[in-house]
Amino acid sequence: MANNPSSKTNRHLPLLLIAGTQSGVGKTTITMGLIAALKRRGLRVQPFKAGPDYIDPTYHSLAAGRKCRNLDTWMVPPPRALAMFRHAARHADAAVVEGVMGIFDGFSYTADTGSTAEIAKLLGAPALIILDVGKMARSAGALAQGYANFDPKLNVAGFIANRCGSESHFRGVKTAIESATGLPVLGWLPKNADLSIPERHLGLIPTDERGELSGFIARSADLVETHFEIDQILAIAATAAQPVAPIRWQFPKIAGSPTIAVARDAAFSFYYEDNLDLLRAAGAKIAFFSPLTDSTLPPNTAGIYLGGGFPELFAETLSQNRAMKNALHRAHTAKLPIYAECGGFMYLTERLVDLNGQSHPMMGLVPGVTKMQHRLVSMGYRLVESVDGNFLIGAKTPLRGHEFHWSTWETDVPLPAAWLVKSRRDGDTPQPNGYAADNLVASYIHLHFAHDLSLAQNFVQAANRASE
Repeated sequence: MANNPSSKTNRHLPLLLIAGTQSGVGKTTITMGLIAALKRRGLRVQPFKAGPDYIDPTYHSLAAGRKCRNLDTWMVPPPRALAMFRHAARHADAAVVEGVMGIFDGFSYTADTGSTAEIAKLLGAPALIILDVGKMARSAGALAQGYANFDPKLNVAGFIANRCGSESHFRGVKTAIESATGLPVLGWLPKNADLSIPERHLGLIPTDERGELSGFIARSADLVETHFEIDQILAIAATAAQPVAPIRWQFPKIAGSPTIAVARDAAFSFYYEDNLDLLRAAGAKIAFFSPLTDSTLPPNTAGIYLGGGFPELFAETLSQNRAMKNALHRAHTAKLPIYAECGGFMYLTERLVDLNGQSHPMMGLVPGVTKMQHRLVSMGYRLVESVDGNFLIGAKTPLRGHEFHWSTWETDVPLPAAWLVKSRRDGDTPQPNGYAADNLVASYIHLHFAHDLSLAQNFVQAANRASE
């Protein structure tokens, strides 16, 4: 199951990392605009998003015209994450990575594990740090100096000033920043840029709910072309020169090529693209279907993957699509392996109570009710293991995942858990999460299959057995 990056690196890739001092400074908007502006120049840009985010990558995918990939050095061993980066970017002319949270924020308060800074150093990527200078003058220089000097091993190549009150305000903070750091300010956006992306309880609104976005992306590219030093940015990106090479995943050969049906529509869209690639590499065919609109599963379905998303926003439609619910019940009865994460887990419960208090009958394959809350219930990286083992992984095998939801799951009796979640504090009792029985594994936890390559292999082998 080891990955084997090719030793032939026949070319090198310019790359750039866009980071921020904190969340909400404009990373996604600026990254999207820069990608679109570079694409206008005829460049094939491979976008990446640091961390476990699912929604931001949809904007970069639209801007680039190719799928954005996640880079997560906490869930995925860093050498494997680097190999996957090189593989994904092997046909691109340049790569642009959007950071997560503040550049030094990750799994720990005392180390850079899982942070944007760790990813930048792993890739050898020059970083441009976005500063929100809307309420700053000379203080912007002090802030920039702190970020420039905090980690001497990090290649901070320059800054971007966002939410400037005017061009004269920009020129003032540019002088302050460059005087304090000796590094260039390579772009800016005005406060009235009119490029805000609407948000709700799980973050930004996904692109597939916002309709046609070509005009929005074009405006972002226009602003970047007007206010950014693109030639200088490209020159900085070229200093990285990351080698690229394909990965030849070494999975054991299987007799068949089972079809794994993957739910993908407006209600279920949260997937790591690498998870799907790993399932393909392990021998599966991927066929997408919509629990919202389809009445049947794809032909020859041998396994089912229900990802996360927003089932609470489409609960009535999901509830009324009885044909699909019946098809999934038949698949469960036929012992097809079914794996569900977060939104998919909610869909499999008996009922879903939405934010308006309306109760909607769901699949009923998982006992209990999920109820939406008006506050965040759980978010963060998770260390998990299966108690007794399941079709994805053996007993007691440590895994790493992520959890982010605004709902609770309520049951009347204790049930076999999909996972035990370990506490970061020594001595605390691991907490159960989700439900597992026979051919079904469902929980709030999102797993990255690249953490342990046997996850994809075992899923495909279970589907292969079900198809025999």
